[in-house]
Amino acid sequence: MSYKTLLVHLDDSRRCSARVELALDLAGRWNAHLIGLYVVCQDMLEPLRRPDEPLKLAVYERLCDERRRQAEAAFLEAAERAGRRVEWRAPAGPSTDTAMLHARHADLIVLGQFNPHDRTTTIAHHFVEDVLMGSGRPAIVVPYAGQVRTIGENVLVAWDGGREAARAIGDALPLLERARFVTVETVERRRPDPDKTPAGVDVAAYLERHGIQASFSATPRDGDIGSGATLLNRSSDLNADLIVMGAYSHTRIHERVLGGATRTILETMTVPVLMSH
Repeated sequence: MSYKTLLVHLDDSRRCSARVELALDLAGRWNAHLIGLYVVCQDMLEPLRRPDEPLKLAVYERLCDERRRQAEAAFLEAAERAGRRVEWRAPAGPSTDTAMLHARHADLIVLGQFNPHDRTTTIAHHFVEDVLMGSGRPAIVVPYAGQVRTIGENVLVAWDGGREAARAIGDALPLLERARFVTVETVERRRPDPDKTPAGVDVAAYLERHGIQASFSATPRDGDIGSGATLLNRSSDLNADLIVMGAYSHTRIHERVLGGATRTILETMTVPVLMSH
C-alpha cells in the first residue's frame, strides 16, 4: 500500500514550515503528489494588522495578498530544495469548509496543532477537529512545540477495540509497513488480568499478515489523568515518533465538555499523531 496524494494545510504561522518539511518527506517516500492548501480564517483580522495603519478594507486585502504570496513562495522554494514537484492551491471560501472539500481528494492530510500562543495561527480553534471529522480522511497532526526529527520509525498504535481505532490502523498501514518498531498499546482502566488474552494480540496478528512485526502491551490508566495522558506518557517511555489512534469514539461535545483521549492528545501532544474517524 502507498499514499498517492498528500495535502498539507498552509497558513501564516511560524510552524507552517515544519509541516511543509514533514509533508515533503512523506511525499518523497511514496513518490506522492503533494498539494499545498493555503486557507486562513478571513474573519480573524488581528494577525494581519499593523499598529501604524488603520485596518481599512483595501489595506486588509493588500495584506492578505502579501501574506498569500509569501506563503506560496516559501512552499515552492521548500519543494524545489527537496526536489519535489508540488501543487499550490489558495481557494476562496470559508476556511474550514474549503479545507474539508479539498481534503476529501487526498489519501492523507497534514495539519498543525492549534497554537494559542502564536497570533499568526490564523485558523479557527477547532479547525483540526472539524477537518478531520468532516473530510473522512486520515490526518497527521504536527505539534506546535519541539522538533520533528523522524516520523514513522517507532510507532505507538493506540488500540481500544473500537471502530475508529480499527480505521486508523488501516489508514496507517503504509507508514506501519516502513516502521522499524511498532507497539500496539491498550490503556486499561485497571491492572491487566494475567489470565486474560491481551487485547492487542489480534491486532499484532493482523499486522503480521501485512508483513509488520508488532509487539503489544497493556498499561493501566495512570491515576486520574486519563487515557490520553497515559498514551502520551507511554509514547515518551518508548521514544515513539508517531502515535496512531482513532479520533472521537465519544461524541465531540462529550469530549469537549467532559474531556477525552482525543481532546487531550490534540491539546497536549508531544509527537505527531495520525488520527482517523
